[in-house]
Amino acid sequence: MYEKNDFYNATDDFIDRNVREGRGEHTALIYDGRRYTYRHHQKFVNKTGNALKAMGIDIGDHILLLMHDSPEFVESFWGAIKIGAIPIPLNTILQPEDYEYLLNDSRGKVLVVHESLLPKIESITGNINFLRDMVVIKEGGGAKLPYNQMFKRASSVLEPAPTTYDDVAFWLYSSGSTGFPKGTVHLQHDMAHSADSYAGNILNIKEDDIIFSASKLFFAYGLGNSMYFPYHVGACSILYPARPVASAIFEVIQRERPTIFFGVPTLYNNMLTYYRQHGNQYPTDIMSSVRCCVSAGEALPPKIFQEWKDTFGLEILDGIGSTEMCHIFISNRPGMVKPASTGMVVPGYEAKIVDEDWNELPTGEIGNLVVKGDSSAIYYWRNHKKTQETMVGEWINTGDKYCQDDEGYYYYAGRSDDMFKVGGIWVSPFEVENALLEHIAVFECAVVCSPDSENLIKPKAFVVLNENILASDDLEEKLKIFVKSKIAPYKYPRWIEFIEKLPKTSTGKIQRYKLR
Repeated sequence: MYEKNDFYNATDDFIDRNVREGRGEHTALIYDGRRYTYRHHQKFVNKTGNALKAMGIDIGDHILLLMHDSPEFVESFWGAIKIGAIPIPLNTILQPEDYEYLLNDSRGKVLVVHESLLPKIESITGNINFLRDMVVIKEGGGAKLPYNQMFKRASSVLEPAPTTYDDVAFWLYSSGSTGFPKGTVHLQHDMAHSADSYAGNILNIKEDDIIFSASKLFFAYGLGNSMYFPYHVGACSILYPARPVASAIFEVIQRERPTIFFGVPTLYNNMLTYYRQHGNQYPTDIMSSVRCCVSAGEALPPKIFQEWKDTFGLEILDGIGSTEMCHIFISNRPGMVKPASTGMVVPGYEAKIVDEDWNELPTGEIGNLVVKGDSSAIYYWRNHKKTQETMVGEWINTGDKYCQDDEGYYYYAGRSDDMFKVGGIWVSPFEVENALLEHIAVFECAVVCSPDSENLIKPKAFVVLNENILASDDLEEKLKIFVKSKIAPYKYPRWIEFIEKLPKTSTGKIQRYKLR
């Protein structure tokens, strides 16, 4: 245990410690064919921190990062934390009005932005009330004047700020799928707890691992995957700044030979589809370097799990994490996967399923999943009401519906606002979607509630068909019959609407509220 006032600075732990312990020449990062060592990182983290200090940035100030996955992102993030400032990564695929909100809500003093993303900031038409300076990073490396001169002159020696375990270290904004994004505030020790609990206990990450995450650094999932998980043990991370399409992901895997791969169910499905069509372009052992595949962000359908295992001989470890908890807190284990389940509680966390009054429910009953652990956020910035609703004492209300079996495995039953009752019985959209996905014609689908002519709630499905499959009334009826044969008949979709694509958040989660 630590004392509240003990010195702890996350950058000292994740960057400087690797150099102190003899891993300075180990490759920390692979980016665009180049290798970056921990010693290199330390030098440029220190220069970045000193340059920010020269701009007047002090302990507790907010630094916004609108950046592609890159060495500059890594060094800006750790450089800010080292001087006690608070980095806040921003989603790179938002609109100017979104950035106007985020810049004002966060009260960030400095924005570090990649040059290609600058037009989104320049297109803001409203007032930016708190931003004082902007650092523009060239795509080829380096910064624009006058910051580049300040950076060149900056010392590569920097003592960490005298922060403690319980000082604020960084924020992450929630995806905002049901309203304005919420600034989720994390402490200095949260990353270390998450890395010890999940990356250490479940993935057994070692310093000789090479990590590749398709999810980007501005997501909670990607930030752990690509940065603080590997840096916690002196391992190596591959950064890929472009959009993670299946063909590009396979090319990176073939070239860099990662040992652990992180994706989301939608990407795994797209990779399977692409491999079926173009697999002859790759060696038969394309995935042989990978010892572990991980999925999060949305529940993994059993069909995708089985097809991936049949195709590549690899299990996908599905888990659930959240921005509020830093990363994954329930997960399947290697060799112990139960398809359709999210796995068991990760060591270092506790979870339970409760009713609306927070009474714990017995095994097998669907209820609200709540979780606690030492990586949980402390509050939402400037949002007291939502903080009270979500962060109840030590517990975080995830907003997810779950049930648990006798062996301790958890099963996803949808978001709290996605669940609905048919004839007084709970229906999980995810269960109906899994049944539909087993049909050869279905590529993707989403199920929501819809009123019938009597204003009674029934399931409705939105279906994206596989290539060369044509929508028809006959196919609609066949899909309904197919679902009835797979799950309880009352759960089958009374209506099926064929669409070209599903609405999703930037993290790949289906936005069922838009379909409703």
